[in-house]
Amino acid sequence: MIRVKVLGRGIDRELEWKKGMKVADVLRAVGFNTESAIAKLNGRVALEDENVKNGDYIEVIPVVSGG
Repeated sequence: MIRVKVLGRGIDRELEWKKGMKVADVLRAVGFNTESAIAKLNGRVALEDENVKNGDYIEVIPVVSGG
């Protein structure tokens, strides 16, 4: 399982880990893409194509934009 927390949105859930899973896959699973959020994988900023391992913790930080 992968624990995912979306900061500021009250989302804290677990996703089933699948072989070959990437950070981008986790973002999509919680309703974001790489342009609308930043992901931290086990405490460090992660790139979208990084592999995710069983037991990882991902924090999703939604990007705020506007003018």
